[in-house]
Amino acid sequence: MKFRVERDVLAEAVTWVARGLPSHPPVPVLAGVLIEASDEGTLTFSAFDYEVSAKITVAAEVGESGTVLVLGRLLADISRNLPDRPIDVVTEGSKVQVTCGSTRFSLLMMPADDYPTLPTAPASTGTIAGDVFTHAVAQVSIAADRGDTLPILTGVRVEIEGDKITLLATDRYRLAMRELTWNPEATDASHVALVPARTLSDTAKALGALGSIEIHLGSGASGAQSFRESALGAEFELEFTGEVLPFEFTIFAYVTRDHLANLALLEQQAKAPVVNACVVTHNYQVLPGQRPQS
Repeated sequence: MKFRVERDVLAEAVTWVARGLPSHPPVPVLAGVLIEASDEGTLTFSAFDYEVSAKITVAAEVGESGTVLVLGRLLADISRNLPDRPIDVVTEGSKVQVTCGSTRFSLLMMPADDYPTLPTAPASTGTIAGDVFTHAVAQVSIAADRGDTLPILTGVRVEIEGDKITLLATDRYRLAMRELTWNPEATDASHVALVPARTLSDTAKALGALGSIEIHLGSGASGAQSFRESALGAEFELEFTGEVLPFEFTIFAYVTRDHLANLALLEQQAKAPVVNACVVTHNYQVLPGQRPQS
């Protein structure tokens, strides 16, 4: 394999793919980035850890096509620190030679045949603005559980009904929900998936807030894609019935006449309802002088 690519192009592509590599991979080859050089003048960088896959394709001058597997984080560190000049990459025996001007690095090749096959992304389901998606994920994912007591609570529930997407996460003590509109390929689109919150958050940040993001949903897998490509594995699928939170409810409170008088005095001095400072303000029913009946 032999190709030449601009330094900034290589550094950005490898860094973006390598950011999802596991720190302690269960299998050594999962620490690598798969590089595929095509006769069509493109380079494809891929990474996969059996849960999340990432792929990006860039333009390059390909002299000889081929496929190699090298340590991803090592290649990312090398490419970021090379001078701003074209980089030549060529395979020599069991090594990959990286040359940039007078600087030269030699990387050992990893067994590409042992690398797992990346999942195939399903057809595009629709598109959404990058800034809207990134902001919504940041708002909701913070409420997901960070422990491992109930793994199902570490995910973000993604529900799609027509042109509406609902993101929901909870750790049993708080709940975050965000509704947003998007542009589905089919007006009757209906999907439900539970995606790990950390994976969804990292991917949303990696895709960036600029441009448009394509969302791919299929049976057993979900994905998000812009000009960069990323697939998210959905670990669970849930069916929720009824409302997540009731829209109307009644709260009974037992207060004394003195408390009511003090409350009226405070409202008069503040020239505004004091009760509005409460988080819940729906249908208060106060029973002076008696306790509420169960």
